[in-house]
This record gives sequence, C-alpha cells and structure tokens, in this order.
Amino acid sequence: RKPPPRPLELSSGPLPRRMAYRFANCRLIFCDASVKRRGGLAAVVFPSAEGEPLISTRTVPVTGSNELELQAALFGLQQAQLHFPGELVALFSDNRDAVDRLGRAKSLGLAQDPALAAMLEALGIAAILDHATPCWVRAHATCRGNALADQHASAAAGPLPDRPRSAHRSS
Repeated sequence: RKPPPRPLELSSGPLPRRMAYRFANCRLIFCDASVKRRGGLAAVVFPSAEGEPLISTRTVPVTGSNELELQAALFGLQQAQLHFPGELVALFSDNRDAVDRLGRAKSLGLAQDPALAAMLEALGIAAILDHATPCWVRAHATCRGNALADQHASAAAGPLPDRPRSAHRSS
C-alpha cells in the first residue's frame, strides 16, 4: 500500500527561502497552463517578495501540452513587459521544455528558433528576453508562486468536460 501523500506547506514568499536569495534583484513572474474544457493560462507577477501578486489569466483554445505551456511562458513575458519594462525578471515555469526553449533562445539567439522568434515578435516582446531569466521550478512543490499560477490557470481553463455516462441496466 502507498502511504498517504504528505501535505505540502507552501512558502511564505513567492519562492522557498532556499531559492529566494538568488533572485533578490529580479521581479518574479510565475506562469502555468491547464487543459480542461479549454486551455487556461496564468501569469502571477510579484512586484516585490513581500507584496501581493498581480494575477492575469487568459482562456485559449486547447493545443498540445508543451505548446500550451510555451504560450503560458510567453504570456508571463507579456505581463513582465507590461508591468516592468526594461527591468530584470525571473520567469518561472514548471514545464522544462518551455524553460529550455526560452533559455536556448536567450543564450544562442533567436535566429536558431525562427518559430519562437516569430511568436515573440508578433507579441511585441522580443526585447524582454534580454532582461529575463527563464527558470524551472518543480510542479506541486512548496513554491507559493507556482501554486498560485497552477490554481489560476486551472480556473481559466474552466470546468472539466462532462463524462459520458454509460447505460446501466438492472435486471
């Protein structure tokens, strides 16, 4: 038998204390995506480690999971551009593929990923990548920022679709 899952205690700040010092000079942005009836994106922006977060959500058509997570990361970068133009930001996602793709684009240049370059350009946020540090954060862990992003992405995706009920005959 599996032991019951232990309850997680969320960090008091956006990040667990063991990570927070590394991002003291950055604005913190957490993003996540969820798929239910529709796709949901959330960006949770912390103007300061002590302040209340600014939460933005968007409902989008359902696409593949990694594509939706990349959309969430780009949505987070849009919010960073809106609230903190030109400032250093740390963008946290629990999707390693999205973080790795943005990290490669930042370190190797957008020319190596023309599709991502086109998305950033279409959104008017190509320049924000120079000021952003994409970071992976473990999903369903103790990070308050990630938990908030997960919760709001799920709400933006709407309720789960109704399951078809099977016909039940009694004799």
